Amino acid sequence: MKDILRDLNEAQQKAVEYTEGPSMVVAGAGSGKTRVLTYRVAHLLNLGIDPFNILALTFTNKAAREMKERIIRLVGSSDARNVWMGTFHSIFARILRIEGHRLGYGSNFTIYDTEDSKRLMRSIIKEQQLDEKVYKVNYVLARISNAKINLISHMEYINNFELKQADQMAGKPRIGELYTIYNNRLRKADAMDFDDLLFNIYILLDKFSDVMYKYQVKFKYILVDEYQDTNHVQYMIIKKLAANNENICVVGDDAQSIYAFRGANIQNILNFQNDYPDLAVFKLEQNYRSTKTIVSAANGIIVNNKDQIFKEIWTDNNKGNKIKLIKATTDNEEGNMIVSDIFENKMNHQLPNGSFAILYRTNAQSRAFEEALRRLNITYRIYGGLSFYKRREIKDLLAYFRLVINHKDEDALIRIINYPTRGIGKTTIEKVVVVADKHDVSLWTVLENPKKHRLEVHSGTMSKISSFVMMINSFSVQLKNKNAYDLGKLIVSSSGILKDIYEDQSPEGVSRYENIEELINAMKEFTQQERTAEQQEDKEPGPRRLDEFMQDIALLTDADDKDKKDIDHVSLMTVHAAKGLEFPYIYVTGLEENLFPSIQSLHSRADLEEERRLFYVAVTRAMKQLTVSYADNRYRWGKLIPSEPSRFIEEIGNSYLDIPQRAAVHTPLRRSSEKKSGQDVKLYYQNQKWKNLKKISEVERDDNLLSVNIANLDDFQVGMEVEHKRFGQGKVVHIEGYSDNKKAMVFFQKVGQKQLLLKYARLKILK
Repeated sequence: MKDILRDLNEAQQKAVEYTEGPSMVVAGAGSGKTRVLTYRVAHLLNLGIDPFNILALTFTNKAAREMKERIIRLVGSSDARNVWMGTFHSIFARILRIEGHRLGYGSNFTIYDTEDSKRLMRSIIKEQQLDEKVYKVNYVLARISNAKINLISHMEYINNFELKQADQMAGKPRIGELYTIYNNRLRKADAMDFDDLLFNIYILLDKFSDVMYKYQVKFKYILVDEYQDTNHVQYMIIKKLAANNENICVVGDDAQSIYAFRGANIQNILNFQNDYPDLAVFKLEQNYRSTKTIVSAANGIIVNNKDQIFKEIWTDNNKGNKIKLIKATTDNEEGNMIVSDIFENKMNHQLPNGSFAILYRTNAQSRAFEEALRRLNITYRIYGGLSFYKRREIKDLLAYFRLVINHKDEDALIRIINYPTRGIGKTTIEKVVVVADKHDVSLWTVLENPKKHRLEVHSGTMSKISSFVMMINSFSVQLKNKNAYDLGKLIVSSSGILKDIYEDQSPEGVSRYENIEELINAMKEFTQQERTAEQQEDKEPGPRRLDEFMQDIALLTDADDKDKKDIDHVSLMTVHAAKGLEFPYIYVTGLEENLFPSIQSLHSRADLEEERRLFYVAVTRAMKQLTVSYADNRYRWGKLIPSEPSRFIEEIGNSYLDIPQRAAVHTPLRRSSEKKSGQDVKLYYQNQKWKNLKKISEVERDDNLLSVNIANLDDFQVGMEVEHKRFGQGKVVHIEGYSDNKKAMVFFQKVGQKQLLLKYARLKILK
């Protein structure tokens, strides 16, 4: 047996070897986090632990696949494929396929992706005759998602006074009703959205003690990647699963917690020791990615955050160049200057386009860089665009697959019942919906028995409906004996989709045809892969079927989606999209107050600290050279508006910045901060006792973070009218927390609802 531990440094080795009892691995940027996770699983296997007893939760399927392959190479056995390793959603979807009948779901329930959910909610809002400008689909779904990840059911939501009051104050009093209708429609379609996969697994574990015990016994060793990104429901599920053995290892970096807007709760990692008092903590502090300059600058930035686990990141890499600062007059000039710098580096050092990435705070900033890249004929790719599985023609074909697997899937049925055109028009579909609602049955039940349910359509339409039903049923009966590829090809050709697309010889039509071909190729590749023993637990012997293929792709994330025909390109993406990636040359752009940090982050310290963590993530993506930029003026709605350099530039420290003369003359860098490193940083934390990390001069400059209370924290009550210097007058609709952590939800007449940390909000009580 290979001694794999020799490949690790001392800190990594200790983290891997500690297998019994709770542990937390605090992994700094570029410190080999994935390596530790991979070797830890391999070490457990080498110790003789049954792979079926290991649960490893990741945040992308791609990461899980790559880790499994590396583990197989390490242990020299394919047993690694039997480890339960995957995303929260994919692992819990598997369990729900097995146990979901206890909650009233079929084993072939449909999983709605984001677009499916939007389409369903859009139709509900329309049916309820609500103003789509008031009840915006994204807002409503975000509200429902937030409820689900906080384990608030639709019934609890509509009976919660505070939630109802908040919706009333926001001018959207029917959110709870929409949540109920949406939930019922999902149930009727035997479907779950992504949040349901977590919500329902918690309900399953909470209500059925035998199920909980079964999986507590099964998963003797639990590993969780990116623990700082977990939300409340994920935290609760993990806590239940680990309660029996407590052999739980979480890996993460609080300094890279940047997904609060998705429900991630940094307190999960900060307070992990509260749940496990005998917790062993391992810190990975050696950075293998970046130069000494970049690492030191990153340390100097993140030291300004109060809420964090102290760690001293260091590196043996070379010192490297200073961080280049680019000051532009406008955002258009910023684009030109960045791209010119890329071009110069490409030419001088003979570098491929793939060496470069441009990061920005918001997607809208990409325009200036795109135009400049096109002018210099530099190939680029924007990440976060429309992924393969979200393209229209792919969604159409997948809707056929979904309906063949699950006849109750009404979203899929409505999408394809008249595609390609077969003479079953909108009026007929509306009649079917009315009859189904009247008899409280599915649309498919009506289509299968139109006379029994008194569907009133003329004979020609009745014949077309009958043909459609026969076609779908003919596919369904072959689900068990045909593999995914053979049945997929049959559906593509027999449904008429391929003929319809082939007849469109426009460039768009050709592209759509190629996409269908690519999907069929993916299905072929899927059927040629053998099931792992882990997958054989869930399925009967036989070919790899269409339902398995759909399960495989239903939970793909954007990070899993890749273009196999991709060519060398400069990468453009938001900082959020860049997490987990690295590039030799990184450009962090738009470093201006109210842009980065975002204006939305300035009303509370917690939000500002998350914004600083986001900047820390951006900085630590760079391996060799980091460049930061800002513009003195930026176009907003057609007008050139003056900008102020971001406080984050100053936090880098002048000693690490290469400031051109042009910037040195005009840039109002507000203080010369000599950055601290090593023991100095640790002493700084200890001496300050978490106080005054925000210098008084900076507090005075920022009206939103004044730490002078206008009223005592205990004076604030729900219903009070208050005034904020920037947001104006408002009303307190909710208060939570205690002491210095007390927060208020305030509805302001000018800007709507805001959550404020009262300690820093500087609210004046009016009455």
